[in-house]
Amino acid sequence: MMKKTFIALALAGMGIVAQAQDTKVKEEPKGKVILQVFTNLHTGFGADNDDRGFELDRSYLGYEHNFGKGLSVKGVVDIGKSSKVDDYHRIVYIKNAMVSWKKNKLTLNGGLISTTQFNFQEKFWGYRYIMKSFQDQYKFGSSADLGLSASYKFADRISADAIIVNGEGYKKIQVNDGFNYGLGVTLTPVKGFQIRLYGGLNEAAEDGKKNIVNMAAFMGYKTEKFTVGAEYNHMWNASYKQDADQYGYSVFASAKLSKYVDLYARFDDVYSKDKWNVSKDESAAILGAQFKIWKYIKVAPNFRMSMPKADGADNRYSAYVSCYFGI
Repeated sequence: MMKKTFIALALAGMGIVAQAQDTKVKEEPKGKVILQVFTNLHTGFGADNDDRGFELDRSYLGYEHNFGKGLSVKGVVDIGKSSKVDDYHRIVYIKNAMVSWKKNKLTLNGGLISTTQFNFQEKFWGYRYIMKSFQDQYKFGSSADLGLSASYKFADRISADAIIVNGEGYKKIQVNDGFNYGLGVTLTPVKGFQIRLYGGLNEAAEDGKKNIVNMAAFMGYKTEKFTVGAEYNHMWNASYKQDADQYGYSVFASAKLSKYVDLYARFDDVYSKDKWNVSKDESAAILGAQFKIWKYIKVAPNFRMSMPKADGADNRYSAYVSCYFGI
């Protein structure tokens, strides 16, 4: 009798375990709110002393939902400021309206998607709310566009991605008939050390215009205690204009002093061929610290220096307190 009872209990226990494992394997649909706010308090020094005040750089508001089986959707609006100096109104753009599907080592994205031109470098830099990564800062490309992208992880040490988008960014409707094509390869020779190579072709699709070509090379090393990175970027025919080439590099480093405090520094250098864009060519440096006040809040005081390459232009100095709120 005891033997039969033991066998019955064992079978029942196995059934409960199997049911629990079944429940664990099932991927339940889930969603999350996206809310990010970038703001700062800044002041210039010397000739730029009048440039001071509070500034709301950017706000992102959206929602992402995972349906399970690798399928997800994401919608994000970008609340930013106009590029016109005399326009202080907030402008709302749709930043992302996309569908993603992941299956094993393959990822597919479609819609208004994040581009792959400098997304990797931006994440490695890690302080987007303080300063954009090099290519975004100097307008070598757009961070989002309408189209398709695919990535595949061949092994732990190598992955590749391809993208085809309109080429006009997320702030403009499709006007030209050309496309922007991009191919990228990411290598991880050893743990923490990564190399990223990217090439892109943005078709002009208009008589008298030239295709924009982008080439980028990045390498960086990241541990729990520190991060270092360096990138070189070259763009031929900016704004579809022949010989309007731009190129430059960026190097940065950060160190984690504690769970709540980081130090960071960065140096950029951007040039234009034959000085066609010398009014915007510069060397720029930033040095600062980041304090994690709470799970969702970061405060980052920093000092910035800009050294214009134009003849007779004075160096500019400024101090910022950059702030981030996000969930």
